[in-house]
Amino acid sequence: MKSIAVFASGSGTNAQNLIEYFRTHPTIRVKLVVCNKLDAGVIARAENLNVPVSLINKNELVSGEALLSTLKQNQIDTIVLAGFLLLIPPYLVKAFPDRIINIHPALLPKFGGKGMYGAKVHESVIATGEIESGITIHLVNERYDEGTILFQAKCELASDETPDSLAQKIHALEYKHYPKVIENYLLNQL
Repeated sequence: MKSIAVFASGSGTNAQNLIEYFRTHPTIRVKLVVCNKLDAGVIARAENLNVPVSLINKNELVSGEALLSTLKQNQIDTIVLAGFLLLIPPYLVKAFPDRIINIHPALLPKFGGKGMYGAKVHESVIATGEIESGITIHLVNERYDEGTILFQAKCELASDETPDSLAQKIHALEYKHYPKVIENYLLNQL
């Protein structure tokens, strides 16, 4: 059985989608949600789906001892980022080599890096006159959005595209593809 910890900082719609997708999977399960914000919507979503939540702060993420202990106690072998806004520290990348997966709301390598998340990405895509955007699912390394790309999906931008309308298109791609890409990646690791 592959056990996933979903790291999230926000409302948790992607985390919920992943939990529900893997709920009855024969070999993959979301066993833990790790969150760094006390008021994040992901906490209630996870609790409503009976998935334990571990709250951490930035110092606990950086120091690592308590977090690694929690991950080990829950027998986590893969970390999936779903709107987790803190940089994954080197010790965690080393502890989970090629087993930390992230989704980014743009076609990397464009519109990635520190500070590029959510509406900021969509605003930048529109402001630069791009004709398409999409999602990138990639492995995590020690730098923001620079890990090996596993999958990309694209969508076209309308002439009157807004950050909100683009966000809706991106969310649809995330919900459709993220669980399947994770599943395929993990099944090929078995």
